Amino acid sequence: MSTPRNDVPRNNDLPDRDGGPRQSSAPKQRATRPSTRGGSKPRRGAPVAGTRPTRSGSGGAGRVRQAPVPEPQRISAYRRWFGTLHPSLQLIGLQLWMPLFFIVGFCLCYVFAFHAPHPHDVPVALVGSDPTLVAAVQKALPGEYLFHTYDSLAQAKRDVLAGTMAVAYDPSTNEVFKATAHQFQVASLVPVTLSTVLTGIGVAAPTVTELAPLPAWDEYGTVAMYVMLAWCIGGYMVAMFIGIMGGPLRHRTRMAVIVVGGLVISLITNTLAGPVVGAIHGHFVPLVLIAWGWIVAIGLAVNGLSYFVGRFIAAPAMICFVFLSMPSSGGAYPKWFMPEPFAWLNNVVVGSSMVDMIKHQIYGVGPSYSRGIITMACYAGAGLVLRYFGKKWWERRRIRAIVTGRTTMFQDAQNANREFLGKQRDAELERHGLTSTETGTLTVLRDDGWEDERVGGDVFIGGRDGLENEATPTGRIPVVRGDRTGPVQRQGGAATGPRTRPVHRVDGSRAAGRPDASGRAVDGAGASAGPTGTDRPHGRHADR
Repeated sequence: MSTPRNDVPRNNDLPDRDGGPRQSSAPKQRATRPSTRGGSKPRRGAPVAGTRPTRSGSGGAGRVRQAPVPEPQRISAYRRWFGTLHPSLQLIGLQLWMPLFFIVGFCLCYVFAFHAPHPHDVPVALVGSDPTLVAAVQKALPGEYLFHTYDSLAQAKRDVLAGTMAVAYDPSTNEVFKATAHQFQVASLVPVTLSTVLTGIGVAAPTVTELAPLPAWDEYGTVAMYVMLAWCIGGYMVAMFIGIMGGPLRHRTRMAVIVVGGLVISLITNTLAGPVVGAIHGHFVPLVLIAWGWIVAIGLAVNGLSYFVGRFIAAPAMICFVFLSMPSSGGAYPKWFMPEPFAWLNNVVVGSSMVDMIKHQIYGVGPSYSRGIITMACYAGAGLVLRYFGKKWWERRRIRAIVTGRTTMFQDAQNANREFLGKQRDAELERHGLTSTETGTLTVLRDDGWEDERVGGDVFIGGRDGLENEATPTGRIPVVRGDRTGPVQRQGGAATGPRTRPVHRVDGSRAAGRPDASGRAVDGAGASAGPTGTDRPHGRHADR
């Protein structure tokens, strides 16, 4: 059985080839020029390939130092042990950080933030003054509500719609004003709490007036939160895959992928949330533009981070734009109900600005677009700055790894897995009576009993190599050989050695397809191929 050869050109079929695998010498290793101060090991700071005179008028006295030789890579004992494991097991083990990261992230962010939301410092607009109510609330619910005095009822209503005040209370009319479209939980809980306190001090239950009701297709006000989450995930995943697989890409190529991908994701999410699902009615074009801007801003930020963290970009991306952004966004619960640091993060995470822009566009509540646009510009600008410095840093690391031959555990596992899959491919070909050469051509093994014991096994677990216990569909494959005096040229490219042509089975037996009892096969041209012909069997079945 031949071994996989990935470093041999595919156009090296020579006239004297016999169609079988051949061994080639190992690729020549590069050698670094040794230091001139004795010894064969290059010293740190010494020129890699000598020095050359400058082009100044100093007569060649000046010299240009080239890159210093970094220290060789040191392999730890754990890494050497890890390299002895199965290549596929190595790749799985190196990716297990992802489920562990998800578990920790969900517990520390979602479970911690949502397990017991409790009001604290909830702002209430009090029109005029009512010391009795304030004292009763502070005594019954200390630290939960914070009253702000207003002289104008109209201004109090505007702040409720803008989201800076939870509710407004007018003692003169005993009326509470709320905006359910801005925050469903606040509009449901705060008026009930105030009503309980008022009835406790002998005041009648207040009248509740709705300033911005929720539509029937968004009964609990969660549409904005989930649409925001879809935009965030789409934005960071586009840039995440660019960071993982597009390291050498130029800036403008990355930018083009982010911009085009952002537009596609924006169109898809708004089409599904609007016309398809019916969670949003109207506002299609404004929401597409808002989503496009946010996805590009998030993509730029993640793209800049990817230069510094490489294939682990999923961790900081999900921390910033999912695990911290979702609880702090105010979509599920307002910041007045969230524990720290989520209450403070509401001021800086993208989720809060995105939710506010969506609610302002659809329901006319929440702050204006200015806060969201400023936040969007800050994230995009940070991404551009990180991209500028990160590209240079990444290139320096790449050159250093090339010069010193440094590799990561993941690269070693990938290389080992590639070699393992090549050997597994050759073993599978041999199991079907074939063997491969270094150029990818196939030769035929002797077909007498070539289905070995590896196909045996029971119906539950299959054979020894995990293969099904079934008769293989591969029949005997006669060889069609060209002129041995020179390379065979055929339409479509240069000669690639012996060609194969499958012969279908007739009755499904292993001996099917044999034209005679002597074990000799005659191809379409009448040339015989068998143990007594010029085709001598080779490979693991040559001695049978």
